[in-house]
Amino acid sequence: MHDDLTQFQGAQPPRRETIHGRYVDLEPIDATDHGDSLFAAVSTAAGIDERFRYLPQTPQTDRGDFDSWIAEAADSSDPLFFAVVDRSTGRVEGRQALMRIDAANGVMEIGHILWGPALSRTREATEALFLCADLAFSSGFRRFEWKCDDANAPSKKAAERFGFTFEGVFRQHLVYKGRNRDTAWFSIIDSEWPALRSAYEAWLDEANFDASGAQRQGLRELIAAARRG
Repeated sequence: MHDDLTQFQGAQPPRRETIHGRYVDLEPIDATDHGDSLFAAVSTAAGIDERFRYLPQTPQTDRGDFDSWIAEAADSSDPLFFAVVDRSTGRVEGRQALMRIDAANGVMEIGHILWGPALSRTREATEALFLCADLAFSSGFRRFEWKCDDANAPSKKAAERFGFTFEGVFRQHLVYKGRNRDTAWFSIIDSEWPALRSAYEAWLDEANFDASGAQRQGLRELIAAARRG
């Protein structure tokens, strides 16, 4: 942990430009380029209520409401929204955002995550998270955050799998959709990222997957090994 920050000049805020990966690209969200395929991905009937349960929006099944949302999202710089594009198909399969961007203090959060059925629990989804974290730390950020409703058990489980450290719960933090939200806080800090990054790279390597696409080593296992040094 860095106590002496007399030389710290802040971080470089993320720019509205594509972040390229091996399996996915994160493209700044655009209504014309991404509207049709993103709507198809997020409006799928199966499981839609659960996918939107902990998001600010209601399920995006109405195209007019979705078009209003994506136009607003495309104009936003914080949150800075990205479409998650599967490189093998060219289709948008989800979206996520970098938000609460505090470049002066080097703190940034990932949020507004909505991964459609084709993206959830895949190597593409893991890479989508990795790309944002790697951008944060390569741009000089000191802290990368994940926050979620404390009732959202899958989100908390995902944060832990991705290597975030649980920091506690902010009680009665927010009111949304007519209910209280106690917010669970997680973070990765810059001193932890080199070990985590090596674990992600090992997990995302094509050699870590067999012919059927099943992983040979789990990300949790690789992260634990990397932390032990």
